Amino acid sequence: MAEHVFHLRANWPGLRNDVGEIEAGNLKTKVSIPLEMDGPGVGTNPDEMLLGAAATCYIITLAAMMERSRLEKVDLTMESEGIVDVTKGVITYKRIIHRLRIVLKPGASEKDVELAVRLAKKAETSCMISRAVQGNVEIELEAKVQVATG
Repeated sequence: MAEHVFHLRANWPGLRNDVGEIEAGNLKTKVSIPLEMDGPGVGTNPDEMLLGAAATCYIITLAAMMERSRLEKVDLTMESEGIVDVTKGVITYKRIIHRLRIVLKPGASEKDVELAVRLAKKAETSCMISRAVQGNVEIELEAKVQVATG
């Protein structure tokens, strides 16, 4: 069994509406509470970082599955949205929606399209971030698969 250990250093100099910093490997950024939650909106925030972790884990997992299946693509893009609910002062990350677009190489068969759809669904349950938030954050997938024209 292999274990990978990741480290993050955080510095928070003040109170709720101050700006802190995080550093982990290649990631170095300022962090604060977003404007939408009455914060200063400087740098990134935990809501964006969770959305980013879920989205990048998913799309990398899918790309790896497509590669292993020898399913050739022309383009693989995605937009993701995070929905955070604030009810009576309780902040809950409710849902993440991935809007995926796969464009397969010209001449891809209907079987290739079906495989792309299956892999898109399977990648969501295989991604470690999706598994980590399972039961707490609902994850939806809206996938479009197209075949590029010659």
